[in-house]
Amino acid sequence: MLNIESILADECGLQKSQPVVVGVSGGPDSLCLMELMRRAGYRLIVGCFNHQLRAEAAEEIEMVEKTAAQWNLICVAGSGDARAYADERKLSVEEAARLLRYRFLFDLARRYKAQAVAVGHTADDQVETILMHFLRGSGLAGLKGMSYRSIVKSFDSRIPITRPLLDARREETILFCSVNGLNPRYDSSNDSLNFQRNRIRHLLIPSLETYNVKFRDAVLRMSQALKGDYAFMTEQLEEAWKRTLISASDEVVTFDSSLLAAAPLGLQRNLMRHAMQTLHPEIDADYQTLKRASEFINAEDDSVKQMDLKSGLRLFRDANQIHVCALNAQLPIDRWPQMESESAILKLDDEIALSGGWKMVCERWNYPRLALKQAEENEDPFQVWLDAEDLSGDFEVRIRRAGDVFSPLGMEGHSQKISDFFINEKLPRRARDRWPLLCAGDEIIWAPGFRPAHSRRLKETTRRVVYFAVQRPLDAMPKEENLRP
Repeated sequence: MLNIESILADECGLQKSQPVVVGVSGGPDSLCLMELMRRAGYRLIVGCFNHQLRAEAAEEIEMVEKTAAQWNLICVAGSGDARAYADERKLSVEEAARLLRYRFLFDLARRYKAQAVAVGHTADDQVETILMHFLRGSGLAGLKGMSYRSIVKSFDSRIPITRPLLDARREETILFCSVNGLNPRYDSSNDSLNFQRNRIRHLLIPSLETYNVKFRDAVLRMSQALKGDYAFMTEQLEEAWKRTLISASDEVVTFDSSLLAAAPLGLQRNLMRHAMQTLHPEIDADYQTLKRASEFINAEDDSVKQMDLKSGLRLFRDANQIHVCALNAQLPIDRWPQMESESAILKLDDEIALSGGWKMVCERWNYPRLALKQAEENEDPFQVWLDAEDLSGDFEVRIRRAGDVFSPLGMEGHSQKISDFFINEKLPRRARDRWPLLCAGDEIIWAPGFRPAHSRRLKETTRRVVYFAVQRPLDAMPKEENLRP
C-alpha cells in the first residue's frame, strides 16, 4: 500500500526518533494508519476520543485500547459531549466534534512532546472536503484541499497535523485491515444523512459520477494543480505581508494604508484574511466580508473611520494606517513620540527621554549657512534647525494645554489653536494628548513630526542656530517606515 516510508519521511516530515500522536477511531482508515506507522518503526502515542454521540462508541474505544495494548503502544482515551458543545458555541455537531477531537489530540501531543499529530484522512476524504469547501464558496485555499503536513494555528502554532494516507482510497484501507487481521468497527453515523459530509458522500458524489465516472480522480487532479498555484500565491502573500505590515500583536494588525491600497485586489483580500486569522485563527473569512474590507481600503472618501468585519473584528482607519482590531483592542501608539510626564526641561547639548524608548536631543550649531542648507534639504519632520538669536539655553518640552496656539511655518505668522493644527495634520486623536511640544517660554517653537514656528525659521541673516531631533532607538526602527503621522 503506497510508498508509506517515503510519504512519512519526505511528505509528512516525520522522524522515527520522536513520538507521534496518531488519532484512532476504530474505523479502517485510522487502524490502517496505526499499523503502517508501527511497522515503519515510529514511536506512537494512540489517541482515541469519544464524542458521546453513539452508544457503541465506548465499545469502539475499548477495542482500540486492546489493539494498542497488543502492540505495546501507549493509548490514551478522551471524551466530550459534542452535541452540548455544539449548542453552547452555536456550531454544527460535525464541527463541534472535530474541534473537541483535535483539541484532545493536540493536548496529548504537547503532553508527550510529540513531533506531530497523524490522522487517517484518505483520498476519498479529500474529495468530500473539497466539495464541502466548494459548496461554501471557498477560495483557492479551500479548493486545493488538505495537505500531507500543515499547521493549524487554532490548535497549535508549532505542532503540525499530518495525513499520510491522503493518496490512499478508502477501499484500500478496508482491504489492508482484512489482509492483516485487523477488525475495524463500523460507525453507523456514517450512514446518517443529517450530516453534510454524509450527504455529499452518499448523494452528491454518486450523482456527479453519472456525468463523469472518474469524477473523484478529476477532483484529485484539480487539487494537485491548485496546490502549485496556492504555493505561488503564498509566496506572494508573504512578500506583500512584509512590505505592507507595520506591526502585529494579539489584538491589532496594522498596515500602511497607501501600500495596502496599492496592492492588487486579490492580494488585498488575502492580506485581510491572513490578518483576521492572525487575530482569530478559527474565523471563516468569507468572500463578502473580504469584499467589504477591500471596498473600505480603496474608498476615496476616507471620512469613514471604521467598519465591522466579523466575529467582533473591525477595520479602523487612522491617518496613514489601517488596523484590523479585535474587540476592545487598544490601538498601538508606541510608533509615535509621547511624553512620559507633563513637562521636562531640555538643555543645550543635552537630551531627554520620552516614552517607548524615544528621546529628544538638542545641539548647538556653529555654521549657520550649513544649517540653512541642511534645513532646506531636510525631509525628516522629526529634526529641525531653529533660529536661536534670542533663545536662552533651557527649553521646555511639554504636552498641550488648554488655550495653546501655534504659528506654524507656512502661515506667515498667523496662529491657530494647537488642537486645530493636530486635526488639520490628521494626527490620530489618541496620540494628541501626550504629543511632545518644544517651547521657549510660552511660545511653541516646534511641533515635532510637523513644522517649526514661523518666527523661528532660518533666514540668510541667522547667526545662531540650535538643532533638535526626536529619535527612536535604532533597534526599534521600522524598516523603511516614514514615522510622520
